[in-house]
Amino acid sequence: MVNKLSKADKKIAYDAKLCQLLDDYSQILIVAADNVGSTQLQNIRQGLRGDSVVLMGKNTMMKRSVRIHSEKTGNKAFLNLIPLLQGNVGLIFTKGDLKEVSEEVAKYKVGAPARVGLVAPIDVVVPPGNTGLDPSQTSFFQVLNIPTKINKGTVEIITPVELIKKGEKVGSSEAALLAKLGIRPFSYGLVVLSAYDNGSVFSPEVLDLTEDDLVVKFAAGVSMIASLSLATSYPTLAAAPHMFINAYKNVLAVAVATAYSYPEAEKVKEFLEDPSKFAFAAAPVTAAASSGAPAAAKEEEKKEEPAEESDDDMGFGLFD
Repeated sequence: MVNKLSKADKKIAYDAKLCQLLDDYSQILIVAADNVGSTQLQNIRQGLRGDSVVLMGKNTMMKRSVRIHSEKTGNKAFLNLIPLLQGNVGLIFTKGDLKEVSEEVAKYKVGAPARVGLVAPIDVVVPPGNTGLDPSQTSFFQVLNIPTKINKGTVEIITPVELIKKGEKVGSSEAALLAKLGIRPFSYGLVVLSAYDNGSVFSPEVLDLTEDDLVVKFAAGVSMIASLSLATSYPTLAAAPHMFINAYKNVLAVAVATAYSYPEAEKVKEFLEDPSKFAFAAAPVTAAASSGAPAAAKEEEKKEEPAEESDDDMGFGLFD
């Protein structure tokens, strides 16, 4: 006969398991487990089996184990997990991609009825249509101010009705109506709250970022650094090209305003001293564009000349 472990032995075993997982895995998802049943949790464990481990437990035990293990190993990064262990939470240790594991966890959501006293996570709207209930249930709908009519011996809801708003508690009447209609408005599963990766903690929204999003954000950051550097005249790699261009403009302005010169400035001075060179530079382009027009006009004149000849020009008239 196998002896059952005492509470003290269970705590020691749990502490050893958690510490071993902290040593073996560098990536952890902190998930909320509100309204998640044991069967649903078992399905999630089976779905993640291979490169991930789901660990649930009391927050006080997890905090104590993390703190002691951090002191033993000297790894202070583990302490970043302690503030995250609040509420009904669990830990998913993984060696896979955090985004893929998060998406896999989101697949295991199940529908749930609206129980009395639950806080609605979403708005609950009762759609219009035939309810299948007999006319004796009409008074039940009237209590909830739901417009109905009798159609073919059954109660029919005329318009969609917002029965419960997000954040409100489910009342007994609302729960009874949804149960009669067979509506399971809520769905529950593990919800990722935070992600831990080698000591860094970040929100799950970071997992949805793509490479294009990172490039855009990086470019925006470089632009801000360059602007700040130019405004404060503090040299940085991002602002260096702009600073070189501005410095060259200043040197060129000094050369134009004084007798000092260098090869690149000579060209600018020549154009400033004789602006007609601008027109001369543009003249070949203009001439090439307009050269076709006179040639076409001359051809038209040649074609019209034979038509202008008459019998009078030949020295005799029609009646001579």
